[in-house]
Amino acid sequence: MRALIVEDEPRIADFLQRGLRTEGHFCVVASDGESGLKLALEGDFDLLLLDLVLPRMHGHEVCQQLRMKGFKTPIIILTGMDSPDDVVAGLRMGADDYMTKPFSFEELLLRMEAVMRRSRDMASEDAFLRLGPLEFDRQSLRFSVDGKEIKLTAKELAIIELLMSKPGTLFSRERILSNVWGLNMDPLTNVVDVYIGKLRKKIDRNPDPSFIETVRGLGYRLNLPQTSDPS
Repeated sequence: MRALIVEDEPRIADFLQRGLRTEGHFCVVASDGESGLKLALEGDFDLLLLDLVLPRMHGHEVCQQLRMKGFKTPIIILTGMDSPDDVVAGLRMGADDYMTKPFSFEELLLRMEAVMRRSRDMASEDAFLRLGPLEFDRQSLRFSVDGKEIKLTAKELAIIELLMSKPGTLFSRERILSNVWGLNMDPLTNVVDVYIGKLRKKIDRNPDPSFIETVRGLGYRLNLPQTSDPS
């Protein structure tokens, strides 16, 4: 699971990040509301853990703006504001759950599982991505071209899922690096280009045109090649 943590208290952010990584999850941390909003809209996350009292933009506004922009990812509010009015306000803004600090990490994991399960049930139609000859089953993590399953590594699956989730959208190398490898990677590394090359060799029916288009100097996007008219 890919989680975005929007928390301005370094000690709490570090506690959450280390705990979730130990559980096998990928985490990105934003320390203020504005950057959290931007990352949430530009990234590809499965869950958002959101503090309320944040620099530059209050958590309520972050939550409200995300929902107004069609952001469907589950949001759990983690905050010290524990009055009934605060809880109601957070849920009305579009949060899926609300936990007050201090909280048990074990309880947080259970709450995360619950909101993710509800989200999957509500969006089961999104569990299967199909774009022309390309098919990706998010539940079984199976990818196929023209009905033939293609064996991909975990990183390759993460890249193709990201590209298929927003076909035609241009993803910079930095954005792919952040979503698939995390923010700790050297931005000058060529690992994205290497993996795109590996993906093309595995999934393309013909080398030209490729399913994955290179926009020189900018990044990559998924475009389905036009089929030629047999007439």
